[in-house]
Amino acid sequence: MELFEALYTTRAMRRVRPDPIPHQVQAAILDAAIRAPSGGNQQNWRFLLVDDPATKAQLAPLYRAAMALLWKTIYKAQLDLAEAEPENPESIQFLRVQASANWLAENFEAVPLFLFSFAKDDSSGSSLYPATWSAMLAARAHGIGSCLTMVLAFHNAEVFDILGVPPDEGWSMGGCVSLGYATGRWGVASARQPVDEVSFINRWGAPTSFGVVEPLWPAQAD
Repeated sequence: MELFEALYTTRAMRRVRPDPIPHQVQAAILDAAIRAPSGGNQQNWRFLLVDDPATKAQLAPLYRAAMALLWKTIYKAQLDLAEAEPENPESIQFLRVQASANWLAENFEAVPLFLFSFAKDDSSGSSLYPATWSAMLAARAHGIGSCLTMVLAFHNAEVFDILGVPPDEGWSMGGCVSLGYATGRWGVASARQPVDEVSFINRWGAPTSFGVVEPLWPAQAD
């Protein structure tokens, strides 16, 4: 797969089929992850794959409870506005995301594979997230959809206990990535603020000399 295609089309793909992911593909995903940059080359990470139905069954109620809490707290104002003005384009987009997120919560046990990432004595994620993103790009190359979520942090102690992670060795959870063969279509995420609205140069608030109205890929591939 061409690099920019992977970069532009690797977006949150939560709706997936229950088909198992072959071990050789799992190996390719993790091998890509560990090739990512690591601060000081410390590689103070651990990756934990979960495909055991019993383990997923223990995690699923925690995930659903965490998602319910998320809608009642962090996203409450945005959800209230979307429900009050459902015809607004931004509301339509947000409610689509909510429906997708709720699908993952409701079908947690049916997702074939989860990738949990952990870093030791580093809660910043500065090394862990590049590795996680590399894993997601590798998954995309194999036609596997992925979605990184942090909501299980609401139940961090319970997750550590279920997964057998030592609670007293300095490990912090960097996230949980759902993995499965996607049921939807790959495409460029278009609902984004333009580059010039979120980017500055040299000093906060100083506009860049360029703007991007439409995605540069696939046009830049020509």
